[in-house]
Amino acid sequence: MSNSPNPIELQKHLSGVDYPASRDDLVRTAKEQGADQEMIKALQSIPDREYDGPNAVTQAVSRS
Repeated sequence: MSNSPNPIELQKHLSGVDYPASRDDLVRTAKEQGADQEMIKALQSIPDREYDGPNAVTQAVSRS
């Protein structure tokens, strides 16, 4: 994805996530935290697996 969300903004919208977290957990939390559609789409495009922390999420989003 050429327009990856800013990692700092991404983590801001994922505050409160209990890791490990699934993709659905991340998407739900981002929506609850007011993330925009671009960020939601970026999270929806990452592989459906358990993420063990913020760095793993940021890496997955930057690869998608």
